[in-house]
Amino acid sequence: MLERYEVETFLTLAEELHFGRTAERLRVTTGRISHVVRKMERRIGAPLFERTSRVVRLTPIGARLADDLQPLVAGMEDAVRRAVEAGRGLTGELRVAFVGESTAPVLLRAVTLFTERHPDCVVHVHEAPLASTRSSLRDGSLDVLIASFPFDGMANGPALLRERRVLAVAADHPLAGAESVSLEALADHPVVQYPAVTSTEFKRDRTPDRTPSGRPVPKGPAGNTFSEMLSLVAMGRGVLPVGERTRRYHPRPDLAYVPIHDAPPILRGPVWLAANTTARVREFVRAAADANSHPEE
Repeated sequence: MLERYEVETFLTLAEELHFGRTAERLRVTTGRISHVVRKMERRIGAPLFERTSRVVRLTPIGARLADDLQPLVAGMEDAVRRAVEAGRGLTGELRVAFVGESTAPVLLRAVTLFTERHPDCVVHVHEAPLASTRSSLRDGSLDVLIASFPFDGMANGPALLRERRVLAVAADHPLAGAESVSLEALADHPVVQYPAVTSTEFKRDRTPDRTPSGRPVPKGPAGNTFSEMLSLVAMGRGVLPVGERTRRYHPRPDLAYVPIHDAPPILRGPVWLAANTTARVREFVRAAADANSHPEE
């Protein structure tokens, strides 16, 4: 087994390819660096570096060893960091948000449990406008969002909310009195569209280009907000597949909601930027899953 100081010396020299700079970084002498490298080479039975008076470079064996060791060392450092964070508790701030009123209870349950577990971390709660959800995650304005899946380009947590799909139509629309409709009905009516900034996979899931049998779906006008999209439906400009909770949170006399009997459920849960997977984000996602352990129907 290699000692920690041997691994540190080897990886530092593999990065610097210069004995003097390596010694300076590790605050030892160049002789100490040479001694450690020679000791490792004797143990391995092959040169790890090609050394001349003018250049230092990794041998093929040395390059492979560096490639193998780097992720292991990084994993060890992450494990130690997580243990330290768990021991001292989380601090700082976390910015979380929900999209649409139906996801607010899910988020608030998560915030309550997270705050109980980590009282020293301040949580800021916001409602995220539909058009800026992606940009807010990318620029760091938000850390975690409770939103609908799929949300391509982002890390998605477990589904915390399941919701049957219904078709929003104008109150005087021919389908308004139907007991239920099929997804095939989308081919017969313009479908109101989400804003252009909405993710591609999400739009494909909610407002598909074709029905399951392959019939083209006519596109209606796009709205900038969900309320605006529902208003377009009420005006008779198109229909819109939505979650059944829309009936509760957006009750309107000029709209009717008709069940879609052959559509899969809508799934909602935590979404975040993978590059921003901090300890606070991980713990919040865990709290969200624990606080909402049985996805609502």
